[in-house]
Amino acid sequence: MQHHEGLRETYAGSWQGLTNAEIRERFPEEYAAWAQGEPVRRGGGELSTEVADRSVPVVLDAVGKLPENGTLVVVSHGGTIRTMLGRLLGLEPELWECFGGLSNCCWSVLGRGTRGWRLLEHNAGTLPQPVIGDDT
Repeated sequence: MQHHEGLRETYAGSWQGLTNAEIRERFPEEYAAWAQGEPVRRGGGELSTEVADRSVPVVLDAVGKLPENGTLVVVSHGGTIRTMLGRLLGLEPELWECFGGLSNCCWSVLGRGTRGWRLLEHNAGTLPQPVIGDDT
């Protein structure tokens, strides 16, 4: 097992540590823009595309080191995983939210097809539970 800084959760600046209700109260305009899918530096933090910029290379590097028919397990946070999925699947960033959040202790499965990555499973493991931030 290896730890990679590139797989950390999205840095949310001044939103860090606040509840959803506190964010809505303190940053109503910024929250509204983010909830509408606009690229927003939540609390002055990272854009989703920047999270993908730092996390996807870690995954691709590890995939490149796998033995034939090997399996890679990546453990991270739901937001980081969402950006990785979107980037690896070649989706435009405004479509990344279509994945929804990951419930605790759930996973997604990607496989390589003849035309690139394919999403085989998402939010697998248990019945989906509400995810913080998906209540907009």
